[in-house]
Amino acid sequence: MKRIGVLTSGGDAPGMNAAIRAVVRKGIYHNLEVMGIYNGYSGLINGKIEKLELGSVGDIIHRGGTMLHSARCEEFKTKEGQQKGIEQLKKHGIEGLVVIGGDGSYQGAKALTVQGFPCVGVPGTIDNDIPGTEFTIGFDTALNTVLDAIDKIRDTASSHERTFIIEVMGRDAGDIALWSGLAGGAETILIPEENYDMNDIVERLNKGNERGKKHSIIIVAEGVTSGNKFAEELKEASNIETRVSVLGHIQRGGSPTASDRVLASRLGARAVELLMEGKGGRAVGIEKNQLVDYDIIEALSRKHELNFDMYKLSKELSI
Repeated sequence: MKRIGVLTSGGDAPGMNAAIRAVVRKGIYHNLEVMGIYNGYSGLINGKIEKLELGSVGDIIHRGGTMLHSARCEEFKTKEGQQKGIEQLKKHGIEGLVVIGGDGSYQGAKALTVQGFPCVGVPGTIDNDIPGTEFTIGFDTALNTVLDAIDKIRDTASSHERTFIIEVMGRDAGDIALWSGLAGGAETILIPEENYDMNDIVERLNKGNERGKKHSIIIVAEGVTSGNKFAEELKEASNIETRVSVLGHIQRGGSPTASDRVLASRLGARAVELLMEGKGGRAVGIEKNQLVDYDIIEALSRKHELNFDMYKLSKELSI
């Protein structure tokens, strides 16, 4: 391979820039030309493609977001859109593609793989919901952003002796809610992977009040319900007054943590190695701190699994 491409797609995640940097510099180190595709699959279809040099990715490893920008692209979900993308790749002499993103991005890479174009998927999403890897790029940074918010909200919850509901992101996965709730000492954590029992939640809150506890933190994953809707349900069931904080897109921004920068660098570089080895249709990940890769079609057929031992522990520690 002489020339490869790299794009970011879907929701941005802290550490994407570190992954882009790794792809570009690893490629150039091995005498490859690296082409940057701007605005995801939309930019691919429209030919927004430029050659990237060493300096193109200087001073970005510490920046959140993605220098290649991102966009949703309904057209690329069609055979016609995918063919337009392949034509652009061939027009620019790109022989392999690194796709950095989440589930939707992987679906695009899978579509190109089915049509015979070599792609490698790099998991970049704060949701931590990609099969075939224990952690995704951006998850650790988002987790620490949420934890910082929990710590601050707990201060005011304690001062005013109130119950606060904090709604966090994660799509249909409860990882952000679970990890931040356990780290932040939340009394209740609601995750999409487990149905919640309102009677149990009210009982736990009442037991806390009986032993003198005057404030509580409830973490609600967006895949379960909205924080405001849950607050209404809780009030109807218990008459407990709450305050709701919806953290929203603040969870996607900010300078990536050291963990995310290292993970992104390792995964981005490994993606280039796979293309150099002639291995397309792969998805890279990390398991037990070791780099792994799977057939991308096989990976997408699997389901992300939540750590239920952690969920059980969070309940045991929040009595």
